[in-house]
Amino acid sequence: MRLTVAQALVRFLAAQYTERDGRRQRLIAATWGIFGHGNVAGIGQALLESGPGGTPGEVPGGMPFLQGRNEQAMVHAAVGYARQCGRLSAHAVTTSIGPGATNLVTGAALATINRIPVLLLPGDTFATRPADPVLQQLEVPYAGDVSVNDTLRPVSRHFDRITRPEALIPAALQAMRVLADPVQTGAVTLALPQDVQAEAYEWPPEFFAERVWAVRRPRPDRDELARAAEAVRGAARPLIVAGGGIRHSAAQAALAEFAGATGIPVACTQAGKGVLPYDHPADVGGIGHTGTATADGLARGADLVIAAGTRLTDFTTASGTLFQNPAVRFLGLNLDPYDAHKLAGQPVVCDARVGLEDLRAAAAGYRVDPGYETAYKERKRDWERLVDRAYTAPDEDAAPTQAQLLGLLDAVVGADDILINAAGSLPGDLHKLWRARSADQYHVEYGYSCMGYEIPAAIGVALAAPGRPVWALVGDGTYLMNPTELVTAVQEGVPIKVVILDNHGYASIGGLSGAVGAEGFGTAYRFRAADGSYTGAPLPLDLAANAASLGMAVIRTRTIGDLRKALAEARAADRPTCVYAQTRTPDTVSGPPPAQAWWDVPVAETATRKSAAAAREEYDRQAAQRRRHL
Repeated sequence: MRLTVAQALVRFLAAQYTERDGRRQRLIAATWGIFGHGNVAGIGQALLESGPGGTPGEVPGGMPFLQGRNEQAMVHAAVGYARQCGRLSAHAVTTSIGPGATNLVTGAALATINRIPVLLLPGDTFATRPADPVLQQLEVPYAGDVSVNDTLRPVSRHFDRITRPEALIPAALQAMRVLADPVQTGAVTLALPQDVQAEAYEWPPEFFAERVWAVRRPRPDRDELARAAEAVRGAARPLIVAGGGIRHSAAQAALAEFAGATGIPVACTQAGKGVLPYDHPADVGGIGHTGTATADGLARGADLVIAAGTRLTDFTTASGTLFQNPAVRFLGLNLDPYDAHKLAGQPVVCDARVGLEDLRAAAAGYRVDPGYETAYKERKRDWERLVDRAYTAPDEDAAPTQAQLLGLLDAVVGADDILINAAGSLPGDLHKLWRARSADQYHVEYGYSCMGYEIPAAIGVALAAPGRPVWALVGDGTYLMNPTELVTAVQEGVPIKVVILDNHGYASIGGLSGAVGAEGFGTAYRFRAADGSYTGAPLPLDLAANAASLGMAVIRTRTIGDLRKALAEARAADRPTCVYAQTRTPDTVSGPPPAQAWWDVPVAETATRKSAAAAREEYDRQAAQRRRHL
């Protein structure tokens, strides 16, 4: 079969499938692209022949195409799609050489850190070097085989450069293996020199046969399971920390059954929030720096922590200060041995669903003391009263606080709605306050916490979950970083709901700046004052007008009453709709509860300003509580 390399790659990708639990789906369901001289005559031409008029899932054997506006944003959209699909189906992203390729780096880092599959197909400079250098080529005097695409190596789980047509066969197979492997998955990069893309080759027909990549559910080792069950039976104050691995392995029901049988409370990371609904008897909310007082209090006294499907990042462990019981021990129930051994944990290397099922059976008959169970449930009720207070918006004519906006949204959404966020102060408020009603309602990207993720990710999620209301919650700082994919939502008719919270600056980092003695320097959106500082009048930005100029239906709000109506209208809309809200700084009554655990942001050890000196004293006090769990 004589095809170009690009044509062969597109045909190959259209025949790849994953299968888990008897359910089969396309591994690469669509390709995002922005074309330039590095891919327009190769991958672009191949996608044209494959049938670009199709939509994801509707072109058997073909490759649907999605047009993007920013290369980083295309990766974010692909990540949103793959996460919503449980990592069983993914998108590819193709770009030109030069800046088109380097714009992929941030999105690739996000995908790899969060362990989400995405296939990157950047164009590359000529393999045959007929002219050297070519437009946008990086010249490296000490290495002629280096291009800007090498910036993708450290943020990719697999990287290859296809310098000969026949090299595509093993490279493509390895790429699929990594994408479908729940331990290895992340960004996979196949760099494609533009001359090689267009070169023809005689391909064996077997290369294009349908291939199914089985997604395994490995069971725990018998001895590891026995030791884990013994640890559970010997625990007086156990706590489960549930991470994103619970979602990825569809282990929510297994977790609920394990918690129900044992009475062990379940705290959740940002990636794990929602794996139990907020009103489940064992759910105690978020854990760590942005967690609840309930979960963090239990963590401080826990003698056994079952870390299920979590990477145990610093936000979860409060930078090593959270787990204070001298007798605390850890069980690392994780598919990846690297994560299972963290905090000197006793590893249980397995799929989360089968691991929890087997551990429940192995520890049959165990249940926590009734007094422990009664106490944590009462603490959870106390916390919910704080949430009610933060959500309450009694004055319909006042501007809303951020927490009150979440309360108004809480009153509008149902279990089908999906909320997307990634950066700013919203992840903290959502982790502490949001009442997740379904297993996939809460979608906060906090592995990389990347500003600009929300809008393109909402498009990807909506493509994976058609008919469900999808909300992108963005602050003004995030919006200004990456609003371009609003055009894509309008073009494709994807009815995402974008809520812009305008607080006139980088409010989250401004608050952190104040806490570490940097006095909010460089975080407000204001004109320069006479002394050179950014303390003048607020900048006359109109983000609502900007969104409207990109084709969105826009609803402006000023008061709580306006916002209440606008959110209901947006939810009912069948076209991309933006709700613009100017939020106010909360007071001690209307604001969310403060952080319940520390986070390590180093403070200047010597400083002339009093604010920094005071912040350093507090830093030293908190850091003294750090423990090495050995």
